[in-house]
Amino acid sequence: MAEPRWDVQCHDPFGRDRALTVIVERGKVVLVPPPGASAVLSAQQTRRLRQALDQAAGRATEP
Repeated sequence: MAEPRWDVQCHDPFGRDRALTVIVERGKVVLVPPPGASAVLSAQQTRRLRQALDQAAGRATEP
């Protein structure tokens, strides 16, 4: 079965479309930044990231 994965849309400092990826791997939450390791998020995108992290944390604690 594939690991749970959430993609949160964002931009880089130059305004290009990017995404932060949240995955659960072996009971750990992994946050993968976009190329350049910098992400600019709107308030709505920040709420989406929070939601993805909450869901990932719940999945990481499942047996």
